[in-house]
Amino acid sequence: MIIAFLIAIIGIIPIVLAISVLIIYKGSELAFALFLYMLSISFWQLDIAVLYLKGVLSEELITWLFRFFRIGPTFMIPLVFYLAYVLINKHTSNIKNQSFYKFQFSIFNPKVLFYLVVWSFIVYLINMTRFGIIGVKEVKIVNADLYFYFPEYGPLQFLYLFHTSSFLILIIFTYIISRQIQNLYLKNFLGTFSYCSLLLFIFGLLNFIPGTGALFSSLGTIIFSVIIVFSFVKLNTMLTVNYNRLMERQKKLDNAGSLTASLVHEVKNTLQIINGYSKLLGESQLPSEGKRMNVMIQNASNQMEDLISNYTKLLKYKSIDFKMVDLNEIIEQSIEISEEFLQRNAVEVFFDKKYSTLKTYANHAYLKQVFVNLIKNSSEAFPKEGSIRNIMFSTDIQVDRIFINIIDTGIGIPADNWNSIFDPFTTSKTEGLGLGLPFVKNIILEHRGDIKVMDSSSKGTHIQIILPQYSFSSL
Repeated sequence: MIIAFLIAIIGIIPIVLAISVLIIYKGSELAFALFLYMLSISFWQLDIAVLYLKGVLSEELITWLFRFFRIGPTFMIPLVFYLAYVLINKHTSNIKNQSFYKFQFSIFNPKVLFYLVVWSFIVYLINMTRFGIIGVKEVKIVNADLYFYFPEYGPLQFLYLFHTSSFLILIIFTYIISRQIQNLYLKNFLGTFSYCSLLLFIFGLLNFIPGTGALFSSLGTIIFSVIIVFSFVKLNTMLTVNYNRLMERQKKLDNAGSLTASLVHEVKNTLQIINGYSKLLGESQLPSEGKRMNVMIQNASNQMEDLISNYTKLLKYKSIDFKMVDLNEIIEQSIEISEEFLQRNAVEVFFDKKYSTLKTYANHAYLKQVFVNLIKNSSEAFPKEGSIRNIMFSTDIQVDRIFINIIDTGIGIPADNWNSIFDPFTTSKTEGLGLGLPFVKNIILEHRGDIKVMDSSSKGTHIQIILPQYSFSSL
């Protein structure tokens, strides 16, 4: 009776952890998947606990309870599958254009999940009959004066063994998928989760040996829960630290916004002078090269005027105007505006135009400035001599999201700085203010998108922008 109570208490640990996950990550599909997984572990422990109720309950009732609580280990298989499915669809956007991802998606999809749930239900129903479990028998643990009930398996028990063995394959897949997640803290947590689940599986296999007793899985659950709790606390702590950093960054952005607001008026007056003289130059007799340069001045001036107008509205109304735009046009115009400092730095920009139109709701001026800033940053990130100086733009569509990849062949960004480069006043340039990339990040977030460094080394940097797609694009 005492042993059964202790095992049941051990089974509560995963539930407490799972509830904590749900509270902290409210609304997260991954948190819900982890919760169901932890719940199945708790049912598994209750399944073991009833075997130590000899003398408290009848053999018939213990047999029925053992069959019933086997719902935990039986449905643990589709739950791990569901966990892997969520990881692929929600947390691995950076690999969606890779062949390995397409292979994974061909396996981990809702249809296969449905069939796996149906199969698990069939295995569970067989388990509830004498074909799966005939009954229980009293067994003595080796080198101990302790007896407990051990199940007598029926002729179709091999189906259950086959079913639970697939757990090992799914855990390995989950680990492989977790390695492809961009978020370092979530990647480490899920890696630890996979290792611990594998350990849990190994301890669970010992339960099929009558003489060892049924306590080994409880030992595995204790180890699993302790390590996972520690890993989860670490994950939560790092997320809290990052949140505080984000709040600090937002304060800096607010201060920068107040400072910039005071400069907008003066810049606007200066811009009117530039526009006026630029128009006068256009009416005068200029050589063809001079006219071309004057057009470039006018385009840059118009972009600045649109940007100031939008920024004034943002400061006044705290909102950004959106309309349907073609990303192809914005990228091409951004490259054209950037021509002067591209030539100055001897950098070539290529645009792999995969789609004839690439539609999304966006603010034309802001988004153009995002690409101009990124091109400028990349063009200044090359060594002075002896290097291939290229910047490549490419686009892709996955379901309802547009992926914009900017890859340069510059000197790269240290891995420790991949996130901090988007913080205000963080710069490696002696004369820089460190406001360009924070502006880029803020505008992309305002567009309900995301921007991140996908990879960076001495051979170059890969930055990816993700934007929602609200209209069909054309090939």
